[in-house]
Amino acid sequence: MIRDASPTDLAAIAALHTRARATYYQGHIPEEAYLGDAELDRTREGWSRAIARDAAEGGVLCAEQDGELTGVAAFRTQDGETALTQLHVDPVHWRRGTGAALHAACLDAWRRAGISRVRLEVYEHNLRAQAFYAAQGWLADPSAPRSGTHRILWLQVGPMPPSGNERSGNEPSGNEPSGE
Repeated sequence: MIRDASPTDLAAIAALHTRARATYYQGHIPEEAYLGDAELDRTREGWSRAIARDAAEGGVLCAEQDGELTGVAAFRTQDGETALTQLHVDPVHWRRGTGAALHAACLDAWRRAGISRVRLEVYEHNLRAQAFYAAQGWLADPSAPRSGTHRILWLQVGPMPPSGNERSGNEPSGNEPSGE
């Protein structure tokens, strides 16, 4: 089930985010950059702000199965640009369609809001996430300078599907992202 996040989800979202990041950052950046106390505080604060945003500014969606949080996605519209800022699936739930379901729910929200193009920064070493986003139609921005840590991807969002078919057409691929 995909639903809007609430403030009561904050601890579970921060814990899931930390587990996912520990999986895909391990061996690529120093551990304190994703597990240090300052980073954990920053993670909680960031998710708290995202959950509190006005719906016009973005949203946070949670994937849940049997009362357990299995994934989370956040997007934000600022200065006329919409960005998918986070999409994390708990590593225990990889390859079960959670990432594809979250992505489809984001697509539906963007279509309802009339958003036609979305930006994403994906961690350079996270090849699993890059493959997931490519399968969902995201394209690398060849004009964007490489930061050394992230790639910029764009997704062209098409119109809403015909009435009665609210799905985006993206079925679970089984190739779930392991993060940003």
